[in-house]
Amino acid sequence: MVQRCYTVPMQTIYHTLIPALWLLWLAGWIGAALRTKRVVRAESIASRLSHLIPLGLGIALLMSPRFAGTWLATRLYSQTVWTFWCGTAVVALGLGFAVWARVHLAGNWSGTVTLKQDHSLTRSGPYRLARHPIYTGILLAILGSTVAEAEWRGYVGLVLITLSFLRKIAIEERFLTAQFGDAYARYRAEVPALIPWL
Repeated sequence: MVQRCYTVPMQTIYHTLIPALWLLWLAGWIGAALRTKRVVRAESIASRLSHLIPLGLGIALLMSPRFAGTWLATRLYSQTVWTFWCGTAVVALGLGFAVWARVHLAGNWSGTVTLKQDHSLTRSGPYRLARHPIYTGILLAILGSTVAEAEWRGYVGLVLITLSFLRKIAIEERFLTAQFGDAYARYRAEVPALIPWL
């Protein structure tokens, strides 16, 4: 029989383990951001807001039950040891996949849609599986957090962040098609955007 994870030790692990994974990932992400190439073209402010607004709302829902309100902060299903550890494993898998992608993207990475000096088309590592594997990994990690949290707000936040990433992907693909032409068109034909082997 699966036990509910409301015991004091389990609550302590729950409240610290998943946030610790996210904070560790974020620290590495910020450190890696200091080693990127010079920007030669960037999206407009209006373009940036079109994906940053739903992203910010999604993050706020995930981080704050108070922001979500009473209904969205209610449980969708019971938290159990099984849902917690499954969610934690998915968080670790997703963040690891995003880090793997970031390593392969190297200096071409940017938090906003840009083209860098000497921008290259990356097709190695996870970029053989998905054109936007960083987003794949982050969405997988958010799904894991949502499964472990078991509240409506997590799933609504996941939908908003997915919509944000889909909007950002559309903008990025215009930039990359303009930069790489037929090479990017072939890449699009050969590799799915987010879900490997789809």
